[in-house]
Amino acid sequence: MQAERNRSLASLIQKAELVIPDGAGIILYLQFVLGEQVKRCPGIELAEELLQGLGEETLNEKRHIQVFFYGGASGVAATAAEIWQQRVPGLHIVGTQCGYHSCEEEAQLKQTLAELQPQVIFVGLGAPRQEFWIAKNRYLCPNSIWVGVGGSFDIWSGKKNRAPAWLANNNMEWLYRLYQEPSRWQRMLALPEFVIKALIYRLTAKDIHGVEC
Repeated sequence: MQAERNRSLASLIQKAELVIPDGAGIILYLQFVLGEQVKRCPGIELAEELLQGLGEETLNEKRHIQVFFYGGASGVAATAAEIWQQRVPGLHIVGTQCGYHSCEEEAQLKQTLAELQPQVIFVGLGAPRQEFWIAKNRYLCPNSIWVGVGGSFDIWSGKKNRAPAWLANNNMEWLYRLYQEPSRWQRMLALPEFVIKALIYRLTAKDIHGVEC
């Protein structure tokens, strides 16, 4: 819904090398309206599989694939990095930086990234801030993989908890997040708005052959 109102954000999403179906609304639309056989792919789980794989590859190939964590409140990314280093000894997390800092600290962060050239950079600034930040700064490490991970650092550090599996498996993880953070209620209004707009689009759109969908 943000992308519909913000064409710059929509363009960034369309240009991304990989876009995954994370939200429950997207999945329900793809499954029950378009009839697509898709499964939800939570971004945090994709990021975790990537970290596990990087650690294993480092151990097997004797290579140090460098990872950088950027985002979250003070100390959150650092704590998340420590936990992951203990969980996956093969990981080589070369640096962390919180997402709240001065202009001078951001300049230092950019210099650090340019010098280190980590192969994988996780950016947890929340949408759409992280998408714009990545697009603006990818030139610093042009050969790196940049991944927007939202609030994953909060989960990994233990600052917050994920929804129970039975809620997540039934597309109700948003309800648990609302329970944890009642202040998000205004953002949650986008869910029914999405449903209405998606149905209207489905009823009025035409496929490539000009046949009513």
